[in-house]
Amino acid sequence: MGQLASTREAFGKALVELGYRNPNLVVLDADLAKSTQTERFGREFPERFFDCGVAEQNMMSIGAGLAASGKTVFAATFAVFASGRAFDQVRLCIAQPGLNVKIVGTHGGISVGEDGVSHHAIEDISLMSSLPGMTVIVPADAVEARAAVFAAAAQPGPFYIRLNRANTEVIYTNGLDFRVGRASELRAGTDSTIIACGVMVARALKAAESLAAEGIGCRVLDMATVKPLDREAVLRAAEETGAIVTAEEALLQGGLGAAVASLLAEAHPTPMRMIAIRDVYNRSGRPDELLELNGLTAPEIARAVRATLARKQG
Repeated sequence: MGQLASTREAFGKALVELGYRNPNLVVLDADLAKSTQTERFGREFPERFFDCGVAEQNMMSIGAGLAASGKTVFAATFAVFASGRAFDQVRLCIAQPGLNVKIVGTHGGISVGEDGVSHHAIEDISLMSSLPGMTVIVPADAVEARAAVFAAAAQPGPFYIRLNRANTEVIYTNGLDFRVGRASELRAGTDSTIIACGVMVARALKAAESLAAEGIGCRVLDMATVKPLDREAVLRAAEETGAIVTAEEALLQGGLGAAVASLLAEAHPTPMRMIAIRDVYNRSGRPDELLELNGLTAPEIARAVRATLARKQG
């Protein structure tokens, strides 16, 4: 790790690659093409790019119509607008009929930073995960973002892919074998498991590294596909390590941690802690400030691991 790259830029470049491979691919945006990086596709394929203006609800309905006519549709805007402002249209027009629309929400989480609370997408994972049939992916870095876009394009049905505004640490190398619904084990360990998604994956790896210096072996799972959850990987981690910590840049309610907790409560009760945003709206600030304010840091993950180990051993 150490190198930085943009997940939204990786998305924009991936769309252009897909555009050359698939003449049936169309892209929609809501007056944010420069920010979401869909402008790249628009320059190459202007006849297949539609800027719907500041009308996210209409964009989702248009995407549904295009998908119903046989197109593979990518519809992009900021995550807060894709999930909140257009939720009814996503639910009625895309999720219920199970149409082939890939919704990409950029500028996710609180790491949007100075844009302020109105633009902090903290409910998006919960909202999109609540929709039956919706696949929800939160890539950890630019390499995984590109792979997720290609995977979504190849698989029919509705997807939500959440990307970030700021550059994020690169974890993977090119050639990543990304599979929808499968977690990636980034670090082995038998004492505890950290399950993370998005920007929290890099922080989980740093926490595991610091804990290793204390003699604590932490498995780290990148759960990029929040829904459908990789049940097998979670249950194997619970059985083999006996302690679980989840980490996500989203609301606690209805997110990754809630999905893992629900599975463990039903199938394999296990000591567990969840690192997430706790029922609060934030304020404007630098991304690193806001992440620290909400406890979304490597030291907090390490502290949570120690707490679960105490419960496990007690």
